[in-house]
Amino acid sequence: MLRDGRGMGNSYAGQLKTTRFEEVLHNSIEASLRSNTLVPRPIFSQLYLEAEQQLSSLEAGSRADNEEEEEEEEEEEGSESSSPPVSYQVKPPPEGCCTTDGFCQAGKDLRLVSISNEHIEVPSGFLLVGAKSPNLPDHLLVCAVDKRFLPDDNGRNALLGFSGNCVGCGKKGFCYFTEFSNHINLKLTTQPKKQKHLKYYLVRNAQGALTKGSVICWKGAEFRGRQSSTSTCSSTLFQLPESSGLSGSTSSEPLPPANPSAPAGTQQTAAAVDHTPSTASFSSAVYNGKESPKKQLMKNNLSALTRPSVLGTLTNSGPPKKRHKGWSPESPSSSETWNLQLNPQASNRIKNDGGSLSSLPHSALVGPASSPMVGSGEPVSVPDNLLKICKAKPVIFKGHGNFPYLCGNINDVIVSPLLYTCYRNSQSLSRAYEQYGASTIQPISEEMQLLLTVYYLVQLAADQVPLIEDLEQIFMRSWRESHLSEIRQYQQAVPQAFPQVPSQITPVTSAQLPWLAGLAASSCNDSVHIIECSYSLAEGLSEMFKLLIEGKLMKTNYVVIICASRNRAIDSCIVITGKYQARILSESMLSPSDYQKEVNYQLVTGKVETLGSFFSTLCPEGDIDLLLEKFYQENQGHISSSLSASVNKPTAVNGAGTAVCTSYEIERHQVRPFQLAVAQKLLSHICSIADSSTQNLDLGSFEKIDFLICVPPSEVTYQQTLFHLWHSGILLELGLEKEHLTKQRVEQYVMKLDAEAQIKFKIFLQNSIQNPHTLFVLIHDHAHWDLMSAMHSLYPQTELSTGLVDRLLNCREVKEAPNIVTLHVTSFPYALQTQHTHISPYNEIHWPSSYSNGVDLYHENKKYFGLSEFIESTLSGHSIPLLRYDSSFEAMVMALGKRFPRLHSAVIRTFVLIQHYSAAMMAVCGLSQMKNYTSVETLEITQNLINSSRQCPSGHGLMVVLRIPCIPLAAVAYERLYNVRERLALEDNFEIILGNPNSGITIGKHFVEQLKIWQKIEDVDWRPQTYLDLEGLPCILIFSGMDPQGESLPRSLRYCDLRLINSSSLVRTSLEQELGLAAYFVSSEIHTEKAVVNDVLESDPEKLSSTDNEDEEIATEGSTSEKRSPMKRERSRSHDSASSSLSSKASTFCTESSPPQALSNSTEETTNNYERQKQKVDKGAQTTISKHLPPVTEQLDMKQNIKSTQVSITSSSSPPFSSSSSSSAPTHNSFILQTSQCSMTKASKQPPIVFLPKLVYDIITSTDSSGLPKSSSLLPYHSVMWASSFRPLMSKMMTCTEQSLYYRQWTVPKPIHMDYNNRNEGRMDTFHPRRLLLSGPPQVCKKNKIGKTGAYLQFLSILSRMLIRLTEVDVYDEEEINISIKEESDHYYHQPGDMWPDLESFKKMPFDYTIHDPKYEDASLICSKLQTINTEDRSMSRRQEDMYTCRQTTRMRLSKYAAYNTYHHCEQCHQYMGFNPRYQIYESTLHAFAFSYSMLGEEIQLHFIIPKSKEHHFVFSQPGRQLESMRLPLVTDKSEDYIKSPTFTPTTGRHEHGLFNLYHAMDGASHLHVLVVKEYEMAIYKKYWPNHIMLVLPSIFNSAGVGAAHFLIKELSYHNLELERNRQEELGIKPQDIWPFIVISDDSCVMWNAVEVDCSGDRKSDYTWTERNVSLKQILQHIEGTPNVTHYALIGMRKWSSKTNSAEIKEPFSCCHVHDFLMLNVDLTQNVQYNQNRFTCDDVDFNLRVHSAGLLICRFNHFNVMKKQIAVGGQRSFHIKSKVSDTPVSISPAQYICAPDSKHTFLAAPAQLLLEKYLQYHSHRFFPLSLKNYSHPVLSVDCYLNLGPQIAVCYVSSRPHSLNISSSGLTFSGLLLYLCDSFVVANFLKKFHFLKGATLCVICQDRNSLRQTVVRLELEDEWQFRLRDEFQTANAKEDRPLFFLTGRHI
Repeated sequence: MLRDGRGMGNSYAGQLKTTRFEEVLHNSIEASLRSNTLVPRPIFSQLYLEAEQQLSSLEAGSRADNEEEEEEEEEEEGSESSSPPVSYQVKPPPEGCCTTDGFCQAGKDLRLVSISNEHIEVPSGFLLVGAKSPNLPDHLLVCAVDKRFLPDDNGRNALLGFSGNCVGCGKKGFCYFTEFSNHINLKLTTQPKKQKHLKYYLVRNAQGALTKGSVICWKGAEFRGRQSSTSTCSSTLFQLPESSGLSGSTSSEPLPPANPSAPAGTQQTAAAVDHTPSTASFSSAVYNGKESPKKQLMKNNLSALTRPSVLGTLTNSGPPKKRHKGWSPESPSSSETWNLQLNPQASNRIKNDGGSLSSLPHSALVGPASSPMVGSGEPVSVPDNLLKICKAKPVIFKGHGNFPYLCGNINDVIVSPLLYTCYRNSQSLSRAYEQYGASTIQPISEEMQLLLTVYYLVQLAADQVPLIEDLEQIFMRSWRESHLSEIRQYQQAVPQAFPQVPSQITPVTSAQLPWLAGLAASSCNDSVHIIECSYSLAEGLSEMFKLLIEGKLMKTNYVVIICASRNRAIDSCIVITGKYQARILSESMLSPSDYQKEVNYQLVTGKVETLGSFFSTLCPEGDIDLLLEKFYQENQGHISSSLSASVNKPTAVNGAGTAVCTSYEIERHQVRPFQLAVAQKLLSHICSIADSSTQNLDLGSFEKIDFLICVPPSEVTYQQTLFHLWHSGILLELGLEKEHLTKQRVEQYVMKLDAEAQIKFKIFLQNSIQNPHTLFVLIHDHAHWDLMSAMHSLYPQTELSTGLVDRLLNCREVKEAPNIVTLHVTSFPYALQTQHTHISPYNEIHWPSSYSNGVDLYHENKKYFGLSEFIESTLSGHSIPLLRYDSSFEAMVMALGKRFPRLHSAVIRTFVLIQHYSAAMMAVCGLSQMKNYTSVETLEITQNLINSSRQCPSGHGLMVVLRIPCIPLAAVAYERLYNVRERLALEDNFEIILGNPNSGITIGKHFVEQLKIWQKIEDVDWRPQTYLDLEGLPCILIFSGMDPQGESLPRSLRYCDLRLINSSSLVRTSLEQELGLAAYFVSSEIHTEKAVVNDVLESDPEKLSSTDNEDEEIATEGSTSEKRSPMKRERSRSHDSASSSLSSKASTFCTESSPPQALSNSTEETTNNYERQKQKVDKGAQTTISKHLPPVTEQLDMKQNIKSTQVSITSSSSPPFSSSSSSSAPTHNSFILQTSQCSMTKASKQPPIVFLPKLVYDIITSTDSSGLPKSSSLLPYHSVMWASSFRPLMSKMMTCTEQSLYYRQWTVPKPIHMDYNNRNEGRMDTFHPRRLLLSGPPQVCKKNKIGKTGAYLQFLSILSRMLIRLTEVDVYDEEEINISIKEESDHYYHQPGDMWPDLESFKKMPFDYTIHDPKYEDASLICSKLQTINTEDRSMSRRQEDMYTCRQTTRMRLSKYAAYNTYHHCEQCHQYMGFNPRYQIYESTLHAFAFSYSMLGEEIQLHFIIPKSKEHHFVFSQPGRQLESMRLPLVTDKSEDYIKSPTFTPTTGRHEHGLFNLYHAMDGASHLHVLVVKEYEMAIYKKYWPNHIMLVLPSIFNSAGVGAAHFLIKELSYHNLELERNRQEELGIKPQDIWPFIVISDDSCVMWNAVEVDCSGDRKSDYTWTERNVSLKQILQHIEGTPNVTHYALIGMRKWSSKTNSAEIKEPFSCCHVHDFLMLNVDLTQNVQYNQNRFTCDDVDFNLRVHSAGLLICRFNHFNVMKKQIAVGGQRSFHIKSKVSDTPVSISPAQYICAPDSKHTFLAAPAQLLLEKYLQYHSHRFFPLSLKNYSHPVLSVDCYLNLGPQIAVCYVSSRPHSLNISSSGLTFSGLLLYLCDSFVVANFLKKFHFLKGATLCVICQDRNSLRQTVVRLELEDEWQFRLRDEFQTANAKEDRPLFFLTGRHI
């Protein structure tokens, strides 16, 4: 019976505190580093124990599901004994001890779940394992067991017996498993057996927690493994079955075998030598809180001792029966020792941290060898003096099967498991192919693998080095070809059980293998030698060593040793004996830091002195130094002035321009078109993040932008970024800084990732927390630079800055901050595109292609010249290749490498190159005999350098970059070259600069002065701070540092000498970075060289294979592309760019086509460019004109965009980041001169020449089978590895996005990579939502930022502008109309400073009938009495559709009291909006509310939707919860915290855009807000506004206008007032004390303002006023506090206008029309109704009714409302269309009416809308006399209808006792009777006088009532009617048209 032990005892007493994972890891590594002595293993260990427990160091895998466990248990039980099980009696436990399951007898908890985070002390030699208790099936119990009693991975070699400790109580020394099982309360019913109950190894995961590891492989496990076929993923703990030759991903533990079906022999060596460099990071798992078994073993066996020959061949393979009790695992035994081959280098770094295969420096023995290679079988002795004799350390690659022990002089060999790993991975089928039929498709056989390897080695040239990638692709292709038919069959077949399909190719047998291999090798002139052994590899290795010593393998580069027999699997290994290959492969094993240490060691210990003394013997004239000294003595005092004469000469300018050099051209700071395109792409990605439903970025809540740029710790890069930032003007534009910037202020925004970075970053984080409304952009420039995991930077040997990016940019605060967006910017994004990346593929932005199908998308005269163009220049048809290698240099290096085998090749190469440069300088200075001691290439460089300054009147010269990655070697080179230059008296001719990433630039004073003259800098203290400042300076720049860190180089760069780059570091990023130093932008202006037609075909630039501008114009030295366009080359300079991309063909920087945008810079700049281009001429004096002059509109449009970047520095002294920006532009005359003379000008017209090591040159210029350069298929980065050997080749046609997806699928980060732990089964969760990646070509660009830096600074600019735009709205800004008609009286009823109206004074104020609201500009004037109306033509000012689009608006910044639409969601109003943290919609209930209204003749039923959170505003009946009324406050209530008046907002079509969020407008005050919506829109409004109360109109009003909503709001409110009066009367409250006001507000009211009047002037009439934004709460509370407020029927306010004048507010209150936002007294207006039929002007109509009823309308002139222009919904949601066809046809208002019974097209629109629109546009047809006849208006009875602006109306009310104007002197030109009721009688109409010929229009609901009205009002007495004068609206009968009759006055 299963029992759950989770509720058991809870004692944690005495347990140790948890130790942080980092400390444990640190201590473990430190301990292993200190251990330099050997602790020999006891004899039993030597005889019987395998060294390795193949445990994965990573998180527990998914191996052991329950079925598998049960199966194993059954098998184990069955296999143990054939006898029946013996019943077992458990010994009773001691008295009083704990017997709880999961606890030991001392009461301590042993369950893994409970103690996984505890620190557990584990003695040396012990491991933590998990025991299974039958009573706790779901738990593992933690035990410490001596590992010698545990099996190896083959289930063998475990000592019988047991030794273990209790981890709970700490009791030690359990010698019997029975005793131990009792102590830990296993309570067994059968004999306790360790095989049955010790189930799993336990390992610590990345968080330091103990987790279940791999299954302990007791005997027989290998056969089960074989049955499990090739499915490695489920059975291996560490899920990297297809890691491409990378064993263990530089983890400290090796991987388990990826192919469980491999024979036992291969499995046992699966843990092969896992070389880890002393500085490499170990895996994230630490065994049981201590070192892993391998580390412990390694510590005990650090120096390799020979095995005594006495042992001979080991025949007794069985372990002893029992362990001797007194024997301790730690006890030393000096007589017998353990044999190891040590290789502390990183084998899994194929070509990453340095290379193709592996190496062993002799100094590395003190480092921690993390996993020694363990041999088997008889030992092989390595002969003494092997290195001395062979001149190289042979590199032995373990292949298949068992590998023998090596003993003796093992320092002189290197053993690597790389090949073994490659074989193993190539035998594990990829998951991609498993779908084709499980194991029926067999992996490639071992024999075929070995044979293919031989074939591969045979075809390698003598100077080539084998690459694992090549081999993997060979295996992949071979396998695919041999199984093609099967794969096709499986693709077509039903996936069921498949029959075995025999392979078409006959498999190679082990017997045939040696013969076939020998046959293959026979053709290669003995470069590959095959040794066949019959018994074991040991004999083959011995023979190989013997041949080496005898010198018989002099011509042999590779020895293949095969041991094949029929009855067992083959054993093999491959030995690299070629001196060149062995050296390259061994050095490639060194990590960058090991490489530096090794070189430093050789320099410090003086080992290089032998090299120096050798050089001194080369020169027949004696030592070079003596020659130099002699030369110096001879020439001292009369040095040739020709070398330096021109250097000191300042630029001379004469009228003719003949002696001036104008190489310093100004290019103003401007944004290039493609930079703008990239910035816009970035902005659109930011917007899409904000628009997504995840709410990860709320752009609406940010008011401004702030940023921090992180750069690598290079002083030059730092200064370069500061320079760009300063000159971009972005700080001023974003408002982050004021004018007069200082350098210190700019430095706040750029952070060097060095030791001090944490302080600056902490300030950045604090700012982000303190400013939640600022969006912080964290820009990580040169983002590929440091991707080390912070965990792995704890090593004492690593630099301080390592892992900083992970520690800072990936910290929890950055990840969780909602206002930080991280932008990674790099030219080499590959390392950020792995399976575990933080960056979503949707958040990647790639640099756009300049061309698409031959169309220039950006009108850009600068074309990128990247690596693909360099490669192209090496093809035939190009006169001078730009990529070269120096064969004589390589030959000398190879010869010296053989002579000095112990020296690192970097040392040799550097010394040879220094020697070449020294000899070349001497040769140029006259010692011509030295030409023989340099190479042609070096001589060319030196000659051009020294002569360059002579050819220019100003002394401008060339730059030569000499790249020496190793800093100590760079220092040696600098010292030597400096010394040679001094001796040759060239110190004034050119400068030698040591460029160290950690320090600034130091140059001689003489050269500083020279630069200041050229750049016209007056600042006395100026020093060059970036390499760009060195433009024109003749110099050798020794560029040191392991990687370029984003330093840009000037245009004067002519030679890029990369001969000393680490050619063993073959990873794509490293190569492209180095080559990126030469990247250029070529500008198409001046034709420089003779063109040779390029024969490369054009191809789609979006494809990987095309160069970035293969089909653009390229100028090389002597070559251009087909277009042969004139060119001028300019050095590209951007801060991230000292790196290079293999761009297109090399696949680095693929381009993606962007939509064509012909963007240009500002108009003036375009003109300037054009003028400049007209002035410049080539040698043939031909004028070239720019191809593209942008359209004027675009120029103007761009002006706005570019404005920000053209910031002029106006200080008189030079700014902190001065440059050549102040120099003058070239003149027409001087340009030709400079072209012919200045070598810098020549240099700046073509890309530099690049010299490469031969090995790198071959890789770059060779292509793989897909046509791509081989370099593109290299491992992309040293801290990632391939996920599988079974990966397709990159395609030549891949776009950038496809390339990213390729790397995301096929690469995984190693444990040292910062993304390693970013794993989650639900893949999408691992992407960080606010992280973007911008990748662009490596390019360097000077004063105008052509590259990525300029693009991201421009992005900040447009993002800032967009945020400002988001915080702005367009509000109507129109002056009041009809001001001239207003009566100007000298009498004022109130003082300007009065706060409230005085009731008595107000009653005396006349009502102003005239409409002043500008939205009614095209409405009819309302005449009040005999007015002198200006009869100017008030013509129809607008068409109907122009009503909104043409109204004048202004852009306003939203204040903190604004009303918002649904897009605003800040933290404060989340609850108000109804979004709780889990984003669940608030609950709400639907309530019906009915009341009767006599005028409609029926009961009205409305529905309320009331959210739970708003129910307190309503009263419900107690049983049944029926809605009774809406609570109303008392007139006497006073509170600062709530608004008394309920607010109603009618709305239609604006669920997203309506401004219903009044939280900020009300300043958080409690208020009741009701949205009035139509029934069909209820659901959508409820979705967007879940926490708002909705009043849903009856369905009959679905097509009604705003009048219906106003009508129902008012009637409902009055009915509710009555209900509340009745309810509260019962509580003793008087009816008149109930608050009678409601607010009716438009859905576009956005902000409210108050005018403050200051009347403190001398005279009473003097006053000043200011307007400020205030909250709606303040305004409403002020109005609600008006004395005698209940006497006012309507209260409103002005509409805002920027043109408001003092006269308008001198009288603080007006009695006039109110609109848009009003307070309505529903009590006083009980008998005045809104017209429910109206669509337009219903507020004017209602105002007139209220006034005529004698009620007061007050407008507060000191308050105004701003209305936002909303382009959707509202009145525009009514579309008038034909009822017959759905096709939208424009219907003119003239067609809105027709004759009754005609065949006119009926319209699908309400009759009332058609009537109102018709009268607005065509009323002159009914009232011809009234047109522009303002002194004779149309008499309108009981209603106001808009008859258009050219007709005036006079409103009169027929109600008794109503206030009407005196009409005694008025003669009317027309009469309008609209739906007149019984109050209109014949006598009433007879009081008015009409002109002769005046017209009448009677409008009724039907024809019958039309006739009745004519009769009832006796109209025929005075009016003449004709039958044809009857009309109707163009409605069908069922739509109830309106009818009207017209007549003429008799």
